[in-house]
Amino acid sequence: MRRKLLPMAGLYLVQGLPYGLQSGLLPMLLRAGGLSLTRVGLAKGLYAPWLFKLVWAPLVDTRGSPRVWLTLSTAALGVLCGLLAVFPPAEGSQVGLSTTAAGLLLLLNLGAAVQDVALDTLAVQLLEPSELGPGNTVQVVAYKLGAALAGGGLLALVPTLSWPLLFLLLAAVYLLAAALAWATPALQHLSPPQPSATPPRPQHQLQAVLAVPGTLWLAGFVLTYKLGEQGAGSLFPLLLLDRGTSAQELGLWNGVGAVLCSIAGSSLGGALLVRHRQPLPLLRPVIKLRLGSLACQTALLFRLDTLGTGVGPSPVLKGVALLNLCLQHFLGGLVTTITFTLMMRCSQLAPGALQATHYSLLATLELLGKLLLSTLAGALADGLGLRPCFSLFLALSAVPALYLGLAPPSLTR
Repeated sequence: MRRKLLPMAGLYLVQGLPYGLQSGLLPMLLRAGGLSLTRVGLAKGLYAPWLFKLVWAPLVDTRGSPRVWLTLSTAALGVLCGLLAVFPPAEGSQVGLSTTAAGLLLLLNLGAAVQDVALDTLAVQLLEPSELGPGNTVQVVAYKLGAALAGGGLLALVPTLSWPLLFLLLAAVYLLAAALAWATPALQHLSPPQPSATPPRPQHQLQAVLAVPGTLWLAGFVLTYKLGEQGAGSLFPLLLLDRGTSAQELGLWNGVGAVLCSIAGSSLGGALLVRHRQPLPLLRPVIKLRLGSLACQTALLFRLDTLGTGVGPSPVLKGVALLNLCLQHFLGGLVTTITFTLMMRCSQLAPGALQATHYSLLATLELLGKLLLSTLAGALADGLGLRPCFSLFLALSAVPALYLGLAPPSLTR
């Protein structure tokens, strides 16, 4: 198992770099270069290829091996980073990214999304049922470390590294990762799926994917299990800032502390899965714990709203609020690892020629569920008010706890 997990850790770490690059590093670089906040926000449209993974997932299933797709997509990311080194944003200009640089970043997201499909497919094919817990722990933890490295670690080096040197460094990392993907012995023994003589039409392929036991139930779960958590998590730090917590404290607790707690939760999830191996029995108590933590968070905000005061004058309130913030990230990491293990176990029930498409469908729905409330949370708070908004988040967090009672037998074995 170690021969499988070590190369997977390196590849998933590299896979997290584009997300950290464009969610943490790139907005800072563009803003420092003089770009308006509106233009910095519009740069998030470059994430679009991630929402269309189902378009090329069937190609990964039926054309060549996932190892070839992984190697080529990772090498392409290295080439794109090399080209981006030639097109830095214009300093002190509201134009910022040139059309060429924006196009290359769009292609970078496309390559990263293809790499994501290929690597997840390899994991589905490579891991035995008893290895899914450790494998998904490696996936989640390594991805988060890669995102933190690109979004925070490289940001610290920005005064030293110029835009060209930064992307040349990333290009070298990607090319080394491509060599790792091609040369790893554990990945060389996987045979490509045998495509049928007449590839099925997209609608027939979707029907076949949805016919895999447990898929419809799991699709509903991954779409909803993060709704309340993401809505509350996106607003809670901002509300603490409004109520007297300093930006430095929030940066420490919601940045470094949150990442460490999330990784600790993911690691605990993997350790529990090694012992118990069944994701669903573990999910039920963890989802209830998360609901209880969010209820405490909501009660705290209601108390502050009633008092009309902030957390600044009260070290007890501040300590409770910051500890609850870290607890939410810890439980979030724990829930994510167990859920990804359940997704991979369900995808292993699909025929080999459908596994990439099956897992990509679940992963896309999981992403949509996370983006939906985190995007709309601010508008909901402004439109509904603080109390109704967080009451809604609490109710949404109770939905997956009830929904788990409807789990099909195919996912409980």
